[in-house]
Amino acid sequence: MTKHRCGWCVGDPLYEAYHDQEWGVPVYDDDTLFEFLILETFQAGLSWITVLRKRENFREAFDNFDYQKIAKYKQAKIETLLKNEGIIRNKLKVNATVTNAQAFMKIQDEFGSFSKYIWDFVDGKPIKNSIQNYKEAPGNTELSDQISKDLKKRGFKFVGTTVIYAHMQATGMVNDHEVSCFRYNEV
Repeated sequence: MTKHRCGWCVGDPLYEAYHDQEWGVPVYDDDTLFEFLILETFQAGLSWITVLRKRENFREAFDNFDYQKIAKYKQAKIETLLKNEGIIRNKLKVNATVTNAQAFMKIQDEFGSFSKYIWDFVDGKPIKNSIQNYKEAPGNTELSDQISKDLKKRGFKFVGTTVIYAHMQATGMVNDHEVSCFRYNEV
């Protein structure tokens, strides 16, 4: 028997594996939350599969998403990243990664963890939507607008409401699996 998956991932083994194992699973770990946040910022204006195919290259290029190292990147490292053909070489996004690592650590200092900060927006538990078809899922919500605005106020870059909603979906803050998807009740 074939498992029913959300329509957006069907047909690509990498997409299907990501959908089956990661997408929508609640993430409370700061390291993983940072990785997803950075990948989502690089995705802005592109398709998620483009970023997903380069994920391992990003991990290697950005010191396994170690925000403490990234926050200290100097111009020489940034120039090296901009020459790395394995990642998305957008100067503004690369620079924003350094800025976002610094802002991420400030939130940790203030709230004890980034996880506590971000999950407080949903009272620590996922919002479970009832999406019939993935095309019905919103691109943003009032809550993603609010989080985006707060992150920008705290110095983050490339964290528009659509990027933040995608981050909320990826990290399980919101369950937007189709109700007929086998993962809907599992996450």
